[in-house]
Amino acid sequence: MLSTSLYAQDPTKVSSTIYKKVVLDNEKVRVIDVEYAPGVASAYHSHPAHVAYFLTSGKMEMTTKGEKPVVMDVKAGQAVYMPAVTHMGKNVGTTTIKLVIVELKPQHAKMAKTEDAKMDKK
Repeated sequence: MLSTSLYAQDPTKVSSTIYKKVVLDNEKVRVIDVEYAPGVASAYHSHPAHVAYFLTSGKMEMTTKGEKPVVMDVKAGQAVYMPAVTHMGKNVGTTTIKLVIVELKPQHAKMAKTEDAKMDKK
C-alpha cells in the first residue's frame, strides 16, 4: 500500500544518476545507495525524516528550499539525521561522495519523533 508515491519529488526519479539504487523498500524504511561525483548536483527533491550515512569523505553543499546553501565537510563513517525536507545537494569537493540514505516511512517517523520527545523530558 505504501510506495514511492508518498514522496513529493522522489529523488530516485528526479536525480536517477545520483540516486543509484533502492536497496530496500518496505512498509518501514527505504534504503538508497547514493553517489555524487565532483561538481554534480541533484535536482530539488523531498525526503521524509531520514539518516544519511557517508561511506566516503568530501564537501557537500546542501540547499533547503527557501534557505541559503550550507557547506558541510562530511567524513567517512559519519551519520547525519535530518527531519523531512525538500532540498538539493551538490558535491563541491574534488572526490566522489558515496553514502547510504535510510528514509523512515511517515508513520515510523512520527513514532520516532514521539520517542525523541519522551527522551527530551527525562
